[in-house]
Amino acid sequence: MISPDILTDNWDLYLEGIRNTLSASLLALAGSFILGVIVAIMRITSFRLLNILGAVYVEFFRNIPLLLVVYIFFLGLPALGLTLNGFISGTLGLMVYTSAYIAEAVRAGIQSVPIGQTEAARSSGLTYTQTMRHVVLPQAVKIVIPPITNQFLNLVKNSSILSVVSGFDLMYFGDIVNSYTYDTVSSYAFVAVFYLILTIPLSIASNALERRLLRSG
Repeated sequence: MISPDILTDNWDLYLEGIRNTLSASLLALAGSFILGVIVAIMRITSFRLLNILGAVYVEFFRNIPLLLVVYIFFLGLPALGLTLNGFISGTLGLMVYTSAYIAEAVRAGIQSVPIGQTEAARSSGLTYTQTMRHVVLPQAVKIVIPPITNQFLNLVKNSSILSVVSGFDLMYFGDIVNSYTYDTVSSYAFVAVFYLILTIPLSIASNALERRLLRSG
């Protein structure tokens, strides 16, 4: 049976975990979107080397576990003389891992823009960068908003990986509460409830946004 006392007695810990989970998720989302757009452009550019580097980046991070990516930052970088705490390591791991998926979504969005618009922009004197910035990307972003919001949902849930490296996220404090209350069911039940509170509104907003974009053509 779930004990309400677990929540009332440890509300401050759960609240701090929620704040850190949101902070890590928002930082990772912003960083992964910027990085994902850059990698997506690399994947479709005519420069062969950049194309290869973009493809290697996507395939590498999409085909290894998220935990391993976080360990690269948390355990691997200290070997090079750079030590990061759990929160930063986890956030960076989330960012680069998610950026690989966002890159593929953005690439698909860019390639869905009719090639004639790109050719018209180039023939009017715009450079490749200007064409991407002013013509292609504004249309592609509208197309990729639904999959990107889905990635944000996944990112919020994946943020629980921070608990493995003491990232002070919601799952981490759930572990702390469980360690001294020995009430496993209640400790993690409230963690689950808080994750639902975070993700269900995002899911509803994502679905509503997708329907609105479909209606607008």
